[in-house]
Amino acid sequence: MEQQKEHILVCLSASPSNAHIIETAAQMAKAFDALFTALYVSTPDAPSMTEEDKARLQRNVALSEKLGATVATVYGDDVVFQIAEYARLSRVTKVVLGRSSIKRKPLGRQPLTDRLTAIAPDIEIHIIPDNAAEIKYRGNAQGIARRILPNWRDILITLGVLVAATGIGMFFAYLRFTEANIITVYVLSVLITAIFTQNFICNVVGAIGGVVIFNLLFVEPRFSLHVSDAGTYVTFAIMLAASLISGMLAHRLKYTAKQSAQSAYRTKVLFDTDRLLQQQTDSDELLFTMAQQLVRLTDRDAIVYSVADGKLLSSKVFLADRSDGAPFDEEAAKKCLTANNTVEFDGAVYRAVAITDRVYGVVGVRVGNRPFELLENSIFVSIVGECALAIDNVHNRKEQERATLEARQEQLRANMLRAISHDLRTPLTSIAGNADFLLNSYDKLDDGTRKQIFSDIYDDSMWLYALVENLLSVTRLNGTVQLNLTCELAEDLIDGALRRIHRRSNGYVLTKKLPDVPLLVNVDTKLILQVLVNLVDNALKYTPEGSEITLSAEPTDNGVMFSVADNGAGIADALKDKVFEMFYTGDNAVADGRRSLGLGLALCKSIVTAHGGTMSVTDNVPHGAVFSFVLPKGGSDVGE
Repeated sequence: MEQQKEHILVCLSASPSNAHIIETAAQMAKAFDALFTALYVSTPDAPSMTEEDKARLQRNVALSEKLGATVATVYGDDVVFQIAEYARLSRVTKVVLGRSSIKRKPLGRQPLTDRLTAIAPDIEIHIIPDNAAEIKYRGNAQGIARRILPNWRDILITLGVLVAATGIGMFFAYLRFTEANIITVYVLSVLITAIFTQNFICNVVGAIGGVVIFNLLFVEPRFSLHVSDAGTYVTFAIMLAASLISGMLAHRLKYTAKQSAQSAYRTKVLFDTDRLLQQQTDSDELLFTMAQQLVRLTDRDAIVYSVADGKLLSSKVFLADRSDGAPFDEEAAKKCLTANNTVEFDGAVYRAVAITDRVYGVVGVRVGNRPFELLENSIFVSIVGECALAIDNVHNRKEQERATLEARQEQLRANMLRAISHDLRTPLTSIAGNADFLLNSYDKLDDGTRKQIFSDIYDDSMWLYALVENLLSVTRLNGTVQLNLTCELAEDLIDGALRRIHRRSNGYVLTKKLPDVPLLVNVDTKLILQVLVNLVDNALKYTPEGSEITLSAEPTDNGVMFSVADNGAGIADALKDKVFEMFYTGDNAVADGRRSLGLGLALCKSIVTAHGGTMSVTDNVPHGAVFSFVLPKGGSDVGE
């Protein structure tokens, strides 16, 4: 059984000594070859931290990431419970704490280490001696003070709720309701106060104020704090306790609901980002998608720069709903590109979109006077890293496709050279031999023999001419030449093909079949003539002498269909998918022994596809083959 790998956890805080604890934990992780996690527990006091503490916390987070830690954030008001629960779920084996964390708390409360040991006894706790522990750090005391001291809005809400509860209580007293009904009104007022205020002290004030007002207005003797019945004190105590507990629970539930809603929204943004990045195949579009998702997540302006050859290229700005319109600084982006790291300048954070030393872009987010929260910063880093990985995958895929294409082209080039070396040798040898025979024996030959030799030379040269035409057409289609489209009559195209093939069709029956209505097509005339000539020439080579070959054109729903049909032996079903492959020659049982290069049908299909058409081969009943291709219709007003 494989032994579980060590997992070391260090807690993040805004304490000045936290940096030393993080460095020590990183050294332990390296020594044990362990997983390394830096955990921050966000409590209700976190939003009230001073700017100095927030900046120090961000520095500690950056230090953790630099040292190889995975930064995580959890929410809750019980720090020890959150640490223990995260450690249990993440299989943490060691927790690293500073000395300041083990001091006994006031009112006899157990220190953090004792509580953590009680909740998670299987986890090793390491206490790190810290020379900086003597630094007097009051933690978030100022922030807590600001959180406890309510603002005017919360004060007015608390007073308004108490006045409303008192009014309802007096109405209930007028209707002679019991005191228990009035007590529930004040308990309800504390719940309402907890929902609509941000400070827990308002709950306490509301609870105590409710008890005092209830005593003054609804308990005999009225308008006095004296109580005639000793049991009323018990009622007051229960009322106060119920109000405080319900207010505290409502406050916690509100904080938990807020954090859950934020977490759900951020999780949705992350899922959407992953889905949107997977849909893009262009580097610039990936950068734009990343910037849009950052604006959506942070509600801050963002700018993205594309990078090539180590230089910033074009940029694009994405504005948030509450944009202040402040400009970004290109020099800061250049520094970020050079350093391949995060740069903060003039209220904006710039980060390189990079995988190791390959930088694909730079993204900037304007934070202004609203610096990133810890979780926002972690998600920011995650989205940028995910975008960099997506761009890297796109580049790798393009490199792989380019390498595959180069290998295919190299193989094609080798096949073509090998085929040409074989296919050109026979006709060139025949031409050279016949020419030499004429030069040396011209006077000794009769007219019939001379005419036959001249005819053989012409046939061989025309075969070479057709081969060169095919090679040039292949080169043209593989290049960047645009089709020279004109509107032509289908009948003119067929007649032109018949004229070109006429000399080679001796011994065959060539016919054409056309409808009464003229058919117009938008084509590159020279290329489509090449298609028809190749198809007829293919029929001549693969059918015995005396065969009938028919060229036809007819209208279809999608355009005009051209067909070349023969009554030869036909093509087996197993070979129909191969006849359009380049360098496929098939079995030419009736040919004259001269090998074909195998470019004709492959070239035909490439030309038809370039015109936006389709090509196919079917059986000709009762025997033979039909090669057909469909081309788009031409405009009826062309040439009028």
